[in-house]
Amino acid sequence: MWGTDPPGGTVFDSSTPYRLDPDVALREEPFGALAYHYGSRRLTFLRSTLLADLVRDLGTHPSVDAALAARVPAPKQDTYRRALANLAGSGFLRAC
Repeated sequence: MWGTDPPGGTVFDSSTPYRLDPDVALREEPFGALAYHYGSRRLTFLRSTLLADLVRDLGTHPSVDAALAARVPAPKQDTYRRALANLAGSGFLRAC
């Protein structure tokens, strides 16, 4: 298990499943994607196509760790795990 405290103050547990919040829309861009949260009116940039694909596909995996193992090279998994923790802390991702 990887536990970290994202900005929202809740603990992000990558051993559990997460999904894109239903109030979030992703718009594909050459650099990755723009994510807009209709509830909070927040906009964030997903600055890699791999991160954008990971976020779109997250809900189809039994855990964040499983999604990372399936899509992200091992040396980069901690970086992507932190990015997902920040997205969860900002309300863009929800625990399932």
